[in-house]
Amino acid sequence: MTTFVDRVVLHVSAGKGGDGCTSVKREKFRPLAGPDGGNGGRGGDVILDVDTSVNTLIEFHHRPHYQATNGKAGQGDFKAGSDGGDLILKVPDGTLVTNTDGEFIIDLVGAGTRYVLLQGGRGGLGNAALSSSRRKAPGFSLKGEPGSSGEFVLELKSVADVALVGFPSAGKSSLIASASAARPKIADYPFTTLVPNLGVVSVDSYSYTIADVPGLIPGASEGKGLGLEFLRHIERCAVLVHLIDTPTIEPNRDPIADYEVIEAELNAYGGLEDKPRVIVLHKVDIPDGAVLADLVESKFKELGLRVFKVSSVTKEGLRELLLTLGEMLTQLKATTPSAARTRIVIRPQAVDDTGFSVKRLGDRFIVRGARPERWVKQTDFTNEEAVGYLADRLARLGVEAELTKLGATPGAEVVIGTEQDGVVFDWVPSIIAGEPTAGPRGTDRRLDESFEYDEDDLDE
Repeated sequence: MTTFVDRVVLHVSAGKGGDGCTSVKREKFRPLAGPDGGNGGRGGDVILDVDTSVNTLIEFHHRPHYQATNGKAGQGDFKAGSDGGDLILKVPDGTLVTNTDGEFIIDLVGAGTRYVLLQGGRGGLGNAALSSSRRKAPGFSLKGEPGSSGEFVLELKSVADVALVGFPSAGKSSLIASASAARPKIADYPFTTLVPNLGVVSVDSYSYTIADVPGLIPGASEGKGLGLEFLRHIERCAVLVHLIDTPTIEPNRDPIADYEVIEAELNAYGGLEDKPRVIVLHKVDIPDGAVLADLVESKFKELGLRVFKVSSVTKEGLRELLLTLGEMLTQLKATTPSAARTRIVIRPQAVDDTGFSVKRLGDRFIVRGARPERWVKQTDFTNEEAVGYLADRLARLGVEAELTKLGATPGAEVVIGTEQDGVVFDWVPSIIAGEPTAGPRGTDRRLDESFEYDEDDLDE
């Protein structure tokens, strides 16, 4: 049996970047022709894509964990690794995305709308890309950057122009079936409709969507019945239609009381006060219903509401209702300011922005910043030359100078990243940044405890 799911928690991870390759080209008569290690491929992104053929989040309910493809490692002979494939997740129109703390991320409305939820990690550079006048044949390469991951809440809020609200068995499903090509389940017992039904109405020059929202009962805004689960589907609708069951035989029920109860629940939910209302006195094909509709029509008009007496069976009053709704929607669209064109705001980096920060916590120093944190993740700490290259990059960025300014002493504990999962170093300020290496590839003489700088080294 198909199940309607309109709220899920999604666990996703972007792809890891491929590692760079450490390779030296070897040819006949040229055993060391130079570095030729290729770069690693980029990890795949996680992308949300609005697809009109999808109308529920049930797939993510049964399978909430997803991961994009990793990038491939680079190879010798300057061969770059292939990029990881993007993971494209199809979501319904009207999907709201937040993080687990409730912070808004994106509202996906409109067929074809796409959003990159997570970006894949960058591929590591091969030793060919790392070669320079100082490092002619690097004996190391950079690792691929890990892909980001996270938990997100997807919440579906139906995109419809008109919402039908009312008590269970008021005839909402019957009306939407008569007004459109939708064929919802119809029966005479409460809560027949367990999911919102959506129909497209075409009458004369008007075309719009109408949603049959599952029945509300007193206390729906507090979680009773089915109302709380589906009240969110009313938020995007432009017009609310109160569908009132005129010939109901339930005790303590009459058209005025039904209207007041449903209005109380809508007001308790909040955010719907400005939406125009229309009253539909339904099932007037039944004699008792027609009599009661005539009695209460004037009372609703005294409240300033437009009233229609309709039968889904004989279609009495249906065309007039649909035409009026079309006119109202047209007027609303004409008077509602169109959404401003999306602007791209460019914020230049300040001239004094170093791109990192250093904070002292007792005897520890915490270094944060996109570049230093990424460089640490890309470093192979089993390779001395790679570690020396990292030290050079951090020094050029100004991290060494800032640590000295804050009073760091040799052997001080330095954390690059968060306090919980950052990489911890013992600071050795005696390493001269940019000092050319000597010795076998993959080593750095500056990391040898017995190494001493000469005067020429210090002049550099």
